[in-house]
Amino acid sequence: MVKNQPLPPEALAAIERGALLNASRHGGKADVGAVIGRVLAEFPDLRLNSGAVAKAAQEAVRSVNSLTAEKQVSLLNEKFGGEPEERQKAGRVGLPPLPGAVKGRTCFRLPPEPSGFMTIGHAMSWNVNYGYKQTYEGVLWLRFEDTNPRKVALPYYESFRTGTEWLGVACDHEKNISDDVELIYEKGEELIEGGRAYACACDAALVKKLRFEGKACEHRDWPTEKSRRVWEELVSKKHKEGEYVIRFRGDMQNADYSLRDPNIFRTIDHPHPLTKERYTLWPTYDLANTIEDEICGVTHILRSAEFHTDLQRLLRETLRFRRVEVVQFSRYNFKGTPVKKRLLRPLVESGEVSGWDDPRMPTVEGIRRRGVTPRAVKDFTLLVGYSSTEHEFDWSMLLSLNRKLLDPVSRRIFFVPDPVEVVVEGAPKSTVEVPFHPQADLGSRSVATGGRFYLPGADLQALAPGATFRLLDLYNVEVESRSPLKLKYAGDELIQDSKKLQWVAGGGVRAKVLVPGPLFNEAGDFQKDSLRVVEGVCEEAFSGVKEGEIVQFPRFGFCRLDSPGTMVFSC
Repeated sequence: MVKNQPLPPEALAAIERGALLNASRHGGKADVGAVIGRVLAEFPDLRLNSGAVAKAAQEAVRSVNSLTAEKQVSLLNEKFGGEPEERQKAGRVGLPPLPGAVKGRTCFRLPPEPSGFMTIGHAMSWNVNYGYKQTYEGVLWLRFEDTNPRKVALPYYESFRTGTEWLGVACDHEKNISDDVELIYEKGEELIEGGRAYACACDAALVKKLRFEGKACEHRDWPTEKSRRVWEELVSKKHKEGEYVIRFRGDMQNADYSLRDPNIFRTIDHPHPLTKERYTLWPTYDLANTIEDEICGVTHILRSAEFHTDLQRLLRETLRFRRVEVVQFSRYNFKGTPVKKRLLRPLVESGEVSGWDDPRMPTVEGIRRRGVTPRAVKDFTLLVGYSSTEHEFDWSMLLSLNRKLLDPVSRRIFFVPDPVEVVVEGAPKSTVEVPFHPQADLGSRSVATGGRFYLPGADLQALAPGATFRLLDLYNVEVESRSPLKLKYAGDELIQDSKKLQWVAGGGVRAKVLVPGPLFNEAGDFQKDSLRVVEGVCEEAFSGVKEGEIVQFPRFGFCRLDSPGTMVFSC
């Protein structure tokens, strides 16, 4: 299955069947996330076309939920032979067996470069590593790849620490590669002494040209003593940035250009936030990771496929290190929201977003602000697994799982978007006790009603004179006229198929909801209107919502209190 291809008929049938089954088991209301999960378990290859699955599931659930319970059962019997017995699912939800893994003898590492904030892509990769750590009773390191002092900053370290804790990923050890520069220097000297590395003064343009031609530079034939002398001068900070690098002696005829005498040490004359002015000679990524994996005892490397592994394998063999099992998978991409720092950083620096924690951002700080739960991220990771094929996920899949988790534990608070204040003539005065949740015991509040309400402006606009609608869980109201707007009490008896409106009585509490959307459109352009603001009025009980709490605004969605009077829409 290729991304964006039409879904096969059997998959569409499975989606409809799943929606009908789910509705029949849950009071006539199917859940999108449950339908998606069932279909992906039955058709694992559809994970590569998750956007189409999500769209089809949303349409199927919308259609099924509009039917009566009797009609749902009738369709299920007619088209699919009724509700089947529980049978083993055809697919797998979770992580496949790990090659070469022995319980109690595995070691994994989470290797962030602290040059930006933790993203949902990191979070999902963390869950993969932690899942295997738990399965095989292994050891897990949080190890910061901080050997480029120009990129790293202390807030980035903290983002990964707090994000890892938020996910519930328990690491056994934490360290920084910058703590081990002296140990890495020892291996650098070993490579030089063994004739496997040399000092080079060629500029970058010449190195690139010679690599392309497969030719060695003059420095490759320098005596070991000369390269060793330059090495000592580099360690002692006697050369400026760019004057020399240390190159690994590879094969200048290798078909892989990256293995034609790659750089393994370079001078970076910039203070490091942890080591300050102590070092200017820094190892490159591949050498540093190869040595650190040996130091930490790593047995399995699980990371995204944009990182090449051939040089690390060659360095590992040259230094006579243990063999390491490498599992690579594609980056976790989301439609309209790239996770690459080179695309996100300009948005922050230009002020297009409010910061790395803007609720439109795919950072952990961003998704936390919009009320995505750690459990939803974990469940989503186990649902989609990992693949070597590049593809995009649809946010709706994650948010459907999140909604399912929030539904049984979130209080209901009345909210009216774009409110219009109205008076209902002849309305009785009463005080009703309203539970905060229709099933769970989350308490209740007393709501006093008279004839004055706030109602949603868009809903009122759609009502013609003579139309009757119902105030949710209250009574019926008739529209006497549109201009001026006149409403009157129309009795308590429930009218079949009448339109239902959310309401807030009395003065209410003013609030606004930030509704995040995709940062980029399909053409790859930033969408300036991707954060919508909805003004509204909440019932008095809203005053008791605590910062960070997630509540459901009925007929609107789940929202998280971000700051006093400001909510962020979640799902």
